[in-house]
Amino acid sequence: MTYTVNCSILLTELPIAERPAAAKAAGFDAVEFWWPFAEAVPAQDEVDAFVRAIEDAGVQLTGLNFFVGDMPAGDRGLVSWPARSQEFRDNLDVVTRIGERLGTRAFNALYGLRQDDATPEEQDALGAENLAAAATAVARIGGTVLLEPVSGADRYPLRTAQDALDVIARVPASAGEVRLLADFYHLAVNGDDVAAVIEAHAARFGHIQIADAPGRGEPGTGDLPLQQWIDRSRELGYDGPIGLEYKATGDAPFAWLDAAAARS
Repeated sequence: MTYTVNCSILLTELPIAERPAAAKAAGFDAVEFWWPFAEAVPAQDEVDAFVRAIEDAGVQLTGLNFFVGDMPAGDRGLVSWPARSQEFRDNLDVVTRIGERLGTRAFNALYGLRQDDATPEEQDALGAENLAAAATAVARIGGTVLLEPVSGADRYPLRTAQDALDVIARVPASAGEVRLLADFYHLAVNGDDVAAVIEAHAARFGHIQIADAPGRGEPGTGDLPLQQWIDRSRELGYDGPIGLEYKATGDAPFAWLDAAAARS
């Protein structure tokens, strides 16, 4: 099984620059990050330090988010946010250059919350335009844009896999690859039929992320059949890494892997 550690939600007791090495020390060869900077266009020395941390750790950066705004304050992406669309566009070149330097090919574009100063139709039209622009930007390095249903944000309009797929269908195929990010935790918490989503779409998943529910902890802390869902996705053609995007519930965030290996 190929796992990639989301170092924006795990290992957070460490500075960002130290997390890739910590993931390596824990036995992983791959990591992923949300946008690790405070701005859409960070200073070049900040970008260089981030790239160096990945390279020095000897891990592969398998995924990176586009700039999403202020996550702690509640922002969930700029793709469909008219007032901040230019920030998203300005971010595209930075993301692509990081991906080029590190061999990253999967880029998550959080769609954004519904806004009071624009209609849903206006936001969706803008969302399709910005996703097309993102797909075109990363296509030059063989990249894929990911689109993710999210839970816990009432004004985020993409809650089910079909919600995301409907948005993807509005993006011209000529722009480049835009695929579903199947986060099994978010889909399950939102009430989607995860098993049915897997049966219908696993071969075209752009990425899988996992956490257990309730609680968003590591596998085994809730009641989701995560291993069953992963295995079925593999059987149906998904061959990418599995993103570990959960909140550690104790001091040993990866101990569940040893327990799982002992049971197999």
